Amino acid sequence: MRVFDSNWMQIADYLQRDDRIVLPIGSTEQHAYLSLGTDALLAERVSVEAAEPLGVPVLPVLPFGMAPYFTEYPGSMSLRISTYIEVMRDLLDGLASQGFRRIAVVNGHGGNSPIAGLIREWVCRPREHRVQVLFHSWYNAPKTAEAASRFDDDQFHGSWLENFAWTRVAGVEIPDGSAPVIPRSMANDVTAREMKELSPDGSLGGAYQRSDEDMQIVWDAGVAEVRELLEKGWLDQ
Repeated sequence: MRVFDSNWMQIADYLQRDDRIVLPIGSTEQHAYLSLGTDALLAERVSVEAAEPLGVPVLPVLPFGMAPYFTEYPGSMSLRISTYIEVMRDLLDGLASQGFRRIAVVNGHGGNSPIAGLIREWVCRPREHRVQVLFHSWYNAPKTAEAASRFDDDQFHGSWLENFAWTRVAGVEIPDGSAPVIPRSMANDVTAREMKELSPDGSLGGAYQRSDEDMQIVWDAGVAEVRELLEKGWLDQ
């Protein structure tokens, strides 16, 4: 259930019987012909679909992340790592103080991966009650990646892998064919201006699209993997 579909009293009642909650995190950044909100849209949606049958509340997605390499593309935003760490720390502190003891952070953006270090530090802080925090990048988790690899090994930013019906922009025609693949080693070591020169349309390579039937298989794997995490990913208290 979405937290925005509840009032505070309903969440208080929920905490009497369960202590799990999901915090989706994403980014607002260029995704070639797809929505600037792709990472945020996918992180929130996969969380909601996974958590719904379990009755676990899902917070609204944190829509800004760390994407300094895309800031030459208008509309792309990026937080400093120091800012992002403090935002996440405040959110975790707030949830723990309210009684949530099992927090799943479902990530939709590769640039947010450094936050895993903060989480590891945060859970080790002495506190009265043990709080578990899981960090899960849904898009490249093992079962989801395996499902995607059935169709194409080229799985890059702004390509077919992120092209779902709910990340497309109305009135925008997505090209057929493929974009040249930019080696990951190069993509990880360029400035924002160099990135824009390497990828004028924003795709980092591979096919622009696949059938909705193929994409549904990938999506179903992602939802199932997040749901399994929420059900079985915790240590016994």
